[in-house]
Amino acid sequence: MPVPMPASSPLPHTDIAERRAAALGAFITLAALTLLCIAWEWRLAPLRPGGSALVLKALPLAAALPGVLKRRLYTLQWASMLVLLYFAEGIVRGMTDPAPGNLLGWIEVALALGFFGCALAYVAPFKRAARRAKREGA
Repeated sequence: MPVPMPASSPLPHTDIAERRAAALGAFITLAALTLLCIAWEWRLAPLRPGGSALVLKALPLAAALPGVLKRRLYTLQWASMLVLLYFAEGIVRGMTDPAPGNLLGWIEVALALGFFGCALAYVAPFKRAARRAKREGA
């Protein structure tokens, strides 16, 4: 369901399709990253047989999902900073874990980068418009 743009939107209407695609990409990659974290620590390659408490690392990602789905700028901003922790974890575990954990680490890196790129693509036009409005108003 598309989110209506406010009447006083500072963004040109030519960017709407691109921003929708970026928002959808951000949601899909964040949801995939959340599911990967749960599956990884629960069944695929947990640190301890039978699962580990590291499955709880998916909670911050899950908390961001509703806001990302609703395209809230603030949520996209803090989630884009949060996902860098998962990027770092993916690098470390991709280089140090035995198979299949190393492959899962590299998948985590790819999903984290995908979310980060999509979130920046969605947020950047709003930031530019806010800076422009501040300059013009000053």
